[in-house]
Amino acid sequence: MTGAGRGSFISFEGIDGSGKSTQARLLAETLRAAGRDVVLTREPGGSPGAEEIRRLVLEGHKDRWSAETEILLFTAARRDHLEKTIRPALAAGKIVITDRFADSTRLYQGARAEGLRETVDSLHALMIGTEPDLTFVVDMDPAIGLARALSRKGTEERFESFGEELQARMRQGFLDLAKEYAGRCVVIDGARPVEAVAADIAALAQTRLAQNHHAEGPGP
Repeated sequence: MTGAGRGSFISFEGIDGSGKSTQARLLAETLRAAGRDVVLTREPGGSPGAEEIRRLVLEGHKDRWSAETEILLFTAARRDHLEKTIRPALAAGKIVITDRFADSTRLYQGARAEGLRETVDSLHALMIGTEPDLTFVVDMDPAIGLARALSRKGTEERFESFGEELQARMRQGFLDLAKEYAGRCVVIDGARPVEAVAADIAALAQTRLAQNHHAEGPGP
């Protein structure tokens, strides 16, 4: 936490079909029921401009964009999201819960070719400069996650069309990322009943929020 009165920023990460979107929504509902002011958002998206970019990157043929172009598009969407949604909410002392943030770009784009992770991190430092206070990595078997994702039969299946091999690499990537950013990342076993996963996440989030509030001390 940085500064008295600042809100808390929580992100959910994981492979497609891991259940992270459901868990982000359930955590938002739990915290609201406890009297917290919560903004539930998503990436790419979360602001009008970013939602327009979302349609560009998540729909269409898998070869529609190169990884390099995707990095630019995702960073542009994230910058708009940050300016229009995340920063104002945090400044107002709210809890922001986002379904995906920069960790997804570090993997889905940054791991697709040699040197791209460095590009992602450089652009992130230049244009975003913000990390979540707490990140839940919802872990799931790649085959199960892909089957779940494809069963939705939606239009936003561009990354699912890369197949199980990408999902497997992304799963390992998220686990490695959780170790790299161990101070903010918590790996959650998503292969359990939704209610059990949600209960674990809620308990961990509430503990972390209480610690952050205590660390900040009382307001003026």
